[in-house]
Amino acid sequence: MANIKSAIKRNKQNEKRRLRNRFYRGAARTLVSKAKSTIVTGEAEPSKAAVALAIEALDKAAAQGVIHKNNAARRKSRLMKRFNSLA
Repeated sequence: MANIKSAIKRNKQNEKRRLRNRFYRGAARTLVSKAKSTIVTGEAEPSKAAVALAIEALDKAAAQGVIHKNNAARRKSRLMKRFNSLA
């Protein structure tokens, strides 16, 4: 446990950020996996909606700084590649 006041504050800030980051990262991960599973079903309309939601979540996570922008771009690219193979 930290004794110095600034270290105590830093620990509190880190914990708050960790929880916030976890929310955005988890939401993006969940939506991407849902999009992948809808693509597997082979239905175009639900897949399109799911992919759009996943891309939005990845963009939001990248904007928040939770994941790197290139990481988000790579995941979106892979997701779109799967979606386009459907058609």
